[in-house]
Amino acid sequence: MTTPSTLIDLRVSDVRFPTSRDLDGSDAMNPDPDYSAAYVELLTSDGDAGYGFVFTIGRGNDVQCAAIDALRGHVVGRDVEALLADLGGFSRELVGDSQLRWLGPEKGVMHMAIGAVVNAAWDLRARRAGLPLWKLLATMTPEDLVDLVDFRYLTDALTREEALEILRRGAVGKAERITALEAHGVPAYTTTPGWLGYSDEKLVRLLREARDEGFRMVKLKVGADVEDDVRRLRLTRETLGEDFPVATDANQRWDVADAIAWLERLAPYRPAWIEEPTSPDDVLAHAAIRRAVAPLPVATGEQMQSRIVAKQLLQAGAVDVLQLDAARVGGVNENLAILLLAAKFDVPVCPHAGGVGLCELVQHYAFLDAAVIAGEREDRFIEYVHHLHEHFEDPVVIVDGSYRAPSLPGASARMLPDSLAPHLFPDGAVWKDPYHVLAV
Repeated sequence: MTTPSTLIDLRVSDVRFPTSRDLDGSDAMNPDPDYSAAYVELLTSDGDAGYGFVFTIGRGNDVQCAAIDALRGHVVGRDVEALLADLGGFSRELVGDSQLRWLGPEKGVMHMAIGAVVNAAWDLRARRAGLPLWKLLATMTPEDLVDLVDFRYLTDALTREEALEILRRGAVGKAERITALEAHGVPAYTTTPGWLGYSDEKLVRLLREARDEGFRMVKLKVGADVEDDVRRLRLTRETLGEDFPVATDANQRWDVADAIAWLERLAPYRPAWIEEPTSPDDVLAHAAIRRAVAPLPVATGEQMQSRIVAKQLLQAGAVDVLQLDAARVGGVNENLAILLLAAKFDVPVCPHAGGVGLCELVQHYAFLDAAVIAGEREDRFIEYVHHLHEHFEDPVVIVDGSYRAPSLPGASARMLPDSLAPHLFPDGAVWKDPYHVLAV
């Protein structure tokens, strides 16, 4: 008789990259980020493993690791097959821990920790199935997908029956869409040129490279100084022309009145959208800004704490573009709920990426959305930046400005061992360099 496989360890690593050295990732609210990952490995008795992580920007990554480790009692010793057969139940169990829930509920460091563990379990399931995560989910029945979603707090906006109807519509033509996605991918936009700490010369050079690489939109960080923003947008228009889409991102910098006044100055340069103009938790402020700056679209979602905030943004007419994040909420199950909510309200989902490993993770949601939920949309993009992909087993592939469909089994979350070791904080070789220690 075969011995059942069990989960024998939940291993957590504090992994940090010194991106502040070159101001990669810099914006008006986060001027000196060190892109980091609280990295999870779920190890089984038969030698399999699943991988996940929470993205942070340096200090506090140790706090995130401690939150993940607090979930150890829910994981170690579990029967692997039973757990993977009921990942909806597993997600609800972690979210429902009555004592840990007090630290949220369903938001913040503890909720992100749950997301990392849930995502690692999904990675393990996809690896065992021999499928990339997006395709594993796309091949599930509408009923099985809906069973993954926690509809508590959602039914005033989206019921189980409405979600089933969305997925049943999405099942029509699914095979043809999957074939097309595997052939052509999903369009990307790039934030690589637009970090706020870059010189004008570097901005112009990277804008030209982005256009030559086939990207159909670029994004610039704004919000620190309005005159600086005007100058950089003018340079961007001079470089790319009047009709090239240029999105802007304020990273939560403004109050409502400040946002409206600032965006009046930027309006002549016709931004494709303004992203995170105010607090990510302030639904009514987003709605007020959207009304005032129309027809300039408003985008937000990368720091949206839960499906409940997503629901309110959509109900309030506060957002034109929803930007879910693979490592901010409670994992695959909750992001599935967010995709279904966006489909119900007919709002495009353009996933947030950029941080270490986020491009690798979020592509699976965009491909799933295109395959079986929202279907074909010309207004769907995935964010892309060029750095740190070399540290992953299954890095994203961009061809002619589009993401290629991931094809290897799993969720593309596994980091290469040779990359992990030198970037472990504080004892990895990168952090033993006095220059980088001072940068922390």
